[in-house]
Amino acid sequence: MTVGRTRALVAGLLAITVAACGGIVPTQNEVPPSVVGIESVTPRPTVVPIPGHEVYGFIPYWEMDDTIVAHVADTDLTTLGLFSVTHRRNGALDKTQNGYRKIAGDIGRQLVRAAHDRGTRVELVYSSFGEGKNRQFYAEPKAQARWIEALIGVVDDLGLDGVNVDVESLPPELVLDYGAFVGRLREALRKRLPDAQVSVSTQANEVGAAMALAASTAGADRIFLMGYDYHYAGSNPGASAPIHRLDGEPRDLVWSLGLYAALGVPVDRTILGLPLYGVTWPVIGPGVGSPSTGRGDAWVPRRNLAVFADPSFQPTLEPIESVEFYAVPMPGVASASPGSLGSGASAPAAGAPAGSGVAAGSGSPASPEPPGWNAVYYDSPRSLTPKLALADERGLAGAGFWAIGYERGLPGYKELMTTFRAGKLTAP
Repeated sequence: MTVGRTRALVAGLLAITVAACGGIVPTQNEVPPSVVGIESVTPRPTVVPIPGHEVYGFIPYWEMDDTIVAHVADTDLTTLGLFSVTHRRNGALDKTQNGYRKIAGDIGRQLVRAAHDRGTRVELVYSSFGEGKNRQFYAEPKAQARWIEALIGVVDDLGLDGVNVDVESLPPELVLDYGAFVGRLREALRKRLPDAQVSVSTQANEVGAAMALAASTAGADRIFLMGYDYHYAGSNPGASAPIHRLDGEPRDLVWSLGLYAALGVPVDRTILGLPLYGVTWPVIGPGVGSPSTGRGDAWVPRRNLAVFADPSFQPTLEPIESVEFYAVPMPGVASASPGSLGSGASAPAAGAPAGSGVAAGSGSPASPEPPGWNAVYYDSPRSLTPKLALADERGLAGAGFWAIGYERGLPGYKELMTTFRAGKLTAP
């Protein structure tokens, strides 16, 4: 794709963002209406390629404990992303961050050995969150050059196989500067390590799609579409990664995949990212879609193993959004409804560090006026299966997960990844 066409497509896409055209729902073979009219764009039928079955898994530094190495050694991944390192204002590596300390420390090095012994590639994740930080950095070529050298140094020192670039809250006017950075990083990295790759993680919205287009045009080897946080702590309750929406909002996995494909993000380089976490909200009733009475919070399966061990635990699969649901009565509610935990069960634990890529909150759901309920929406192997089938239907390079480790201690997740990687997924 030419630079001119890239600029035209990005300009059109950002026009969508500015206009907040939430009703635009492109299909795989359509260009959004706000982009039509740019003279270099001609919609064409898209041939769906043969799907790949890569499995990309992120491990955040807060999951890097004494059990994570054995877990990775037993998980069938093609690529492992170690999350994350970042830079100072001048582009120097920030060695004070917990992410760098974990990755460069003993557990990080053990993870690299365990992954390589299994034949899994390992990428260093570079993260930069916040509009102010990104606005400053992506306007400073000297800082970018220094950071590229620092990143390559860490990759070389740890014996890694590439870099994943995870930039969030990027001002739209800097999308092309971001793309140019990705291109320079890849060129410099491959001069030092010819077999190394650069991937990017981009959000499932319009600006994310613009970033994906700019990065892919600059040569990014893989685009990890972060297909989650459609519902989040501050939103109405629902699936973090809905295939379709119960609330009538247009943005869902199908919408995002269509947007990426319609704008020319290479389908055969796209990875569909899916969540291994959920969100819990205080709600007024035990039914799916019951309105919230306060802010939600992250719900990580491995931190709630007691919930799964309760004999009365019977989550319900909601088929439209494809998500597991159950409700826990709060104090003042006499009994549970079918499909929920009994009245003696405690509310699920919650929490994840801010900036983790999952909805984070105060550490526990806000308490509504009693009586009330806590509703939990999370992804299981059976809710993830139709979403992985989307990756096959669209001919994507594969799928991935945020975050490996969240599913520790529970059956079915590892088996699902192995089945998908082997190309033996059976859609429901």
